[in-house]
Amino acid sequence: MTEAIPTLKITDAEWEIMRVVWAQGKATSREITQVLEDKMNWKTSTIKTLISRLVEKGALDTEQEGRKYIYSAKLTEEASLDDSISDMLARICNKKAGEVIGDMLTNAPLSQSDIEELMSILKEKKKTALDVVACDCVSGQCECQVNLGGELNE
Repeated sequence: MTEAIPTLKITDAEWEIMRVVWAQGKATSREITQVLEDKMNWKTSTIKTLISRLVEKGALDTEQEGRKYIYSAKLTEEASLDDSISDMLARICNKKAGEVIGDMLTNAPLSQSDIEELMSILKEKKKTALDVVACDCVSGQCECQVNLGGELNE
């Protein structure tokens, strides 16, 4: 069973491995290779190196069965996505979060039920929404905090 573990920095290439393991539940390196070899144009040795890194990072659990190893995720896909989103939002000015989320919605393929769920979330969020989102950047780190004569523009 997967569990939440502390935030791990997973590279884009490692995400590809994790997606296979999350989808399969458990997978051997051969099964992972079969899925990714053509898609990513990777050699088997590259895939095995990435698997090893994920084991070392604590993202994958290893179970030996005869001569083969079976890998399972030690962290959930949902927790990993949440961490990735939180990390992305921490890199931008608070004032730009709505714009970034809007861009994500514009570019994401969404079903009617996805849109209904998002509308419900927004309806609830509106109840506690701020009139103005405050910038939390240090002076000079974003456009809304341009230092002019010692005063900050907001």
